[in-house]
Amino acid sequence: MTKRLSQIAGFAGVSEATVSRVLNGSPDVAQGTRDSVLTALDVFGFERPARLRRDRAPLIGLVVPDLQNPIFPAFTEALAGALNKRGLIPVLCTRTADGVSEAHYIQMLLEQNIGGIIFVGASYADAGPEHGRELKERQVPIVLINAADENLGVPQVCVDDSVAAQQALVHLAGLGHERIGLILGPVGHVPSARKLAGYSAYWASQGKGPEYWRPLVTHAMFAMEGGAMALPRLLAEGATAVVCASDALALGAIRAARRQGLRVPQDLSVVGFDDSLYMVATDPPLTTARQPVQAMAAAAIAALISQVDGHATIDELMLFEPELIVRGSTMMRRAPDRP
Repeated sequence: MTKRLSQIAGFAGVSEATVSRVLNGSPDVAQGTRDSVLTALDVFGFERPARLRRDRAPLIGLVVPDLQNPIFPAFTEALAGALNKRGLIPVLCTRTADGVSEAHYIQMLLEQNIGGIIFVGASYADAGPEHGRELKERQVPIVLINAADENLGVPQVCVDDSVAAQQALVHLAGLGHERIGLILGPVGHVPSARKLAGYSAYWASQGKGPEYWRPLVTHAMFAMEGGAMALPRLLAEGATAVVCASDALALGAIRAARRQGLRVPQDLSVVGFDDSLYMVATDPPLTTARQPVQAMAAAAIAALISQVDGHATIDELMLFEPELIVRGSTMMRRAPDRP
């Protein structure tokens, strides 16, 4: 009990005596202090006294694949801030190096007064079939942001990956590039598939079929190493520019280009995706597609709150257009040296 009081007091920023007064229903505690103590109880998973349970603010799980990719912390920050303003308690759930999985967090959330879950770059399918069934049976409000796989019957908020790919291609073609490679995430990753659809649609509009562009497409893991391993194949196909499905892939491609003695952007133009933090400060600053993180987070929370308020789930896909941010990693294609 003493350890529990200490944890709650430390989180709420009050004394253990104040925590005891709140738990005992003392009227001599300011409402703001009382709310802080009750929130600390929820965060640590401690049961509220029966007379206080009706006041519990529902926990909202924020499930993200990892925190290595800067776009996930960006979404987490936007979502957490907006949820706090609505009096809801965000709980971050992410895979860890020691093996804690999404399924583990889902089980923990289901044991609490879970008000809903927002999956970012993942989906309830990652929770496993058993937990997925329980989420559906309990009708837990769910919203997906940039889901990695196909999902039916769940509101989804997505950046328009197809538009992002076409924006990058139009930009690079305008700079004189004709052989433009595409580095995607793993096969089956839905946002990558949408980028591929936009890529193929662009080449179709130019009168070029799969026999032209397919050798210029490759898949890789979402990491700098993935981009570095994918680039040599595209260079062998004559690529003078590369569009990447993430900023990490783009930075890996730049590293691989330099290992081969190529300069970016003089010898190879590179476009990323996400406009992650610090991309303006890389060498060179990265041209990349910016996701409207704040707008997407607001739409996701609105869809979640609608479900929390008892409205029927709407199976809809809300697409948000990205913005291509042009920086120093792209430039006019150099004319090939004549013999």
